[in-house]
Amino acid sequence: MIETITLTIGKQKNIALIAHDGKKAELVDWCKKNVEILKKHNLCGTGTTAKMITDATGLTVKGYNSGPLGGDQQIGAKICEGMVDFVIFLSDPLTAAPHDPDVKALMRIAQVYDIPFANNKTTADFLLQSSLMDMEYDREVINFQKHISNRASKLL
Repeated sequence: MIETITLTIGKQKNIALIAHDGKKAELVDWCKKNVEILKKHNLCGTGTTAKMITDATGLTVKGYNSGPLGGDQQIGAKICEGMVDFVIFLSDPLTAAPHDPDVKALMRIAQVYDIPFANNKTTADFLLQSSLMDMEYDREVINFQKHISNRASKLL
């Protein structure tokens, strides 16, 4: 049996904001409509998206690289480090993305760490309007240190 540990998403969420090119304007509009909620939280995003949101809303959004240049992977690493605990990623299902494997990897790591992940505006609305946005939330994830130790001892 795999052991788990409890990790807490704080009252102040660390939210990643990401959008494919065809959805950037939609995410910017969504952020404008939700600026009063979003300003209570720590925000980050991939390159162009973060800049567009900051310019349009005045929100402080820490920018990482553009998605195709590794930004999705940077956000995934921040999830692993416990620095991102909520993702809004408006993906464009009708346009091919050259960095699709990176997007899938980001979605997978969000699942592994059991964090909220919205890939469309309606889900983002439901998450942001949840009563859980104003409170701490405990989630169970694999105890990775224990899991690695157990695996290493079995491989020797």
